[in-house]
Amino acid sequence: MMTQNHGFYSNGYPLKAILYLPDDYQEGEKRPCIVPNSGYMGLNAIYPALFAKAMTARGYAAFGFDYRGFLDNGGPAGVCKLEEQVEDIRNALVYTQTLPEVDTGRIGLLGWGMAAALVIAAASKESCVRAVAGLNGFYCGERWLRSVYSYVDFNKLRQEVAEERIRFVKEGTRRFDNPFRYYPLDPDTDGIVKDNLYTVKGYGQEISLELGQSLLEFNAEDYLSTLNVPVLVGHGKDNQLHPLEESLEFYNRISGKKQLLVLDGKHNDFMFDKHPVFEKLGDALANFFSEAMT
Repeated sequence: MMTQNHGFYSNGYPLKAILYLPDDYQEGEKRPCIVPNSGYMGLNAIYPALFAKAMTARGYAAFGFDYRGFLDNGGPAGVCKLEEQVEDIRNALVYTQTLPEVDTGRIGLLGWGMAAALVIAAASKESCVRAVAGLNGFYCGERWLRSVYSYVDFNKLRQEVAEERIRFVKEGTRRFDNPFRYYPLDPDTDGIVKDNLYTVKGYGQEISLELGQSLLEFNAEDYLSTLNVPVLVGHGKDNQLHPLEESLEFYNRISGKKQLLVLDGKHNDFMFDKHPVFEKLGDALANFFSEAMT
């Protein structure tokens, strides 16, 4: 896999990015391109780069980037709002279309984890997207949080979010806390996060409490009426972080061309290079995008 460092602006904030190309890429070629997007608090160096390696091995180009507010990108550090990350994805797509190595008629969008919902919103607004894949995600933030919190704890969370909104409006200062305060990890995912993701520079910074309101308000189903491209919904059958039922609920609401892929795994227990489940996922993605973008 060959790499090129790039950068673009999103709402005026500079964001760092990388274009990934297959080893057999020849100058002057235009390759179909996948734009993989990271989940909550993720970085391009983690899962987008992993997907890029898988997709370039199958003949695609890939374009990955870090969201605003992470690492040394522009934007307020640690402010994670889903609607703003959709804007970053849309601007990444605009930039991707300017790259001479990219076939602008064959651009696919991929979202992992929280980004599964974000790419649905972006694909509904950007006509360059020919197909979109959401993997191990949730699609309605409130529905997902209700599924992983008890009734009592969910109501406490909602009350806390409302109080924080009032405080922020009155005082104008952001409060930050443990990144998983509003994003509870199941034990299996927590173990992999601690053992593998926290080893990546920049992962695990404190996050603004504005995240709570953004999670409760974001619903990818709001964009289904204007989504006119094939959709792949992939999910680990034993995922405890984002339960499979959440993806099935979303999948059943899609009226257009769609494909469901249930993986033999949890959330990120198979997200390693050469893991057999990840290899199967890479093949499925390559086939899906090839058929959708022909």
